[in-house]
Amino acid sequence: MNILFLSSSTTNLVVAIIINGKIVYQAVNKYNQDMSSHIMVILDEAFKEAGIKPQNLNKIMVTNGPGSFTGIRIGLSLAKTMAFSLNIPVIPISTLEMIASGSNKRVIALIDARRGYVYAGGYDENLNSFMPDSYVSIDKIKDNGVIVSEDDFDFTVEKPSLDILKIINKHLNDKVASPHMLNPNYLKETEAEARLHRD
Repeated sequence: MNILFLSSSTTNLVVAIIINGKIVYQAVNKYNQDMSSHIMVILDEAFKEAGIKPQNLNKIMVTNGPGSFTGIRIGLSLAKTMAFSLNIPVIPISTLEMIASGSNKRVIALIDARRGYVYAGGYDENLNSFMPDSYVSIDKIKDNGVIVSEDDFDFTVEKPSLDILKIINKHLNDKVASPHMLNPNYLKETEAEARLHRD
């Protein structure tokens, strides 16, 4: 089975290709802006190095949030388009679960949502959730256990190490819907939605 794993929900663009249970390509590249201009280049490199074409894919896994609104849309739109055109399943993965994937203990994964808030989700060593992904005040989280995050805070956090195979194995047989039914999981309103509700 040939699987593409894709995440553009944070400033780290993660692209991996898994063939028959083995990672044949994995890259993590940090882009503070303009990720959309890099993602196709990285994908092209990935397929060439893996020795397969997009038409050889059997499944796509993509993070659908939480995280950067723009980044989520970039990755999700690309994954849905590929899945539809290739007639293959696309499986959504929590960005926070991805961040927690390399840990061998219970952790709380964080993404800085700014203005004193974070996106937070608790996962054990098998990626079972013990705290649902949520948008919460940072004060409610920072003293509640081992914190894993790509971002820097004024308290101790561990930097994540990704375990893509752990994610793949957990979600390999997830039920999937039509790519058209796959939606972003922002966990909070966009700025435009918030302004609309204030007016």
